[in-house]
Amino acid sequence: MLDPSVDYTLLQDLITTERLSSYFKWAGGDLDRAFELYEWNMEASAAALSVAAMVEVIVRNALDRELTAWAAKRQLGDWLAAVPLDPRGREDIVKARARAARGGRQVKHGHVVAELSLGFWRFLLASKYLTSLWIPALGRAFPFAAGDERTKRRQMESHAQQILYLRNRAAHHEPIHRRDLAADMRRALRLVGAVDATAESWVRSRERLTTVIAERPMSPGP
Repeated sequence: MLDPSVDYTLLQDLITTERLSSYFKWAGGDLDRAFELYEWNMEASAAALSVAAMVEVIVRNALDRELTAWAAKRQLGDWLAAVPLDPRGREDIVKARARAARGGRQVKHGHVVAELSLGFWRFLLASKYLTSLWIPALGRAFPFAAGDERTKRRQMESHAQQILYLRNRAAHHEPIHRRDLAADMRRALRLVGAVDATAESWVRSRERLTTVIAERPMSPGP
């Protein structure tokens, strides 16, 4: 329900017609209906960001754990320095180290890991790393994924890629109302569930996206 004290005509100018275009198209040009969907989209975005945050922490820690074990077995030291990545991946680590060192802080492994983006972890799951990283290390982060190694890697990458895309859209205040958010929620649960059942239960108990999806404004029809 819209706030009756708000001048939505003025607000339209402040937000810009261009940014509101998909909402007006959905609403058939009706101002009130367009803002009902816009405000719902804000709630959905906040809920999606919360889900993505939970997924990111679970997945990155699982991957970090397995890469640490992989490096230790080979006596390579910190995997951040030893992992065989393409130039983009190496640059991501260099930038993460720089961010971790801000303010003159003594940089520790965990600081750098925390500074690496969800995009970095998603690209670790790419097919190019199947033999070099997935089979000897990364696949072990998802012990409850189904299928052979190629199938598991492909599924985990797909889930992570879609969660990353959703997170980026939500973080930049873009429309997500046309996405199948229920499918996104299922992907998030499958991804963390492949890591551990406890992680899946935690996300299920804390996420609000399912509730927000149920509150989506009804389409005004043709």
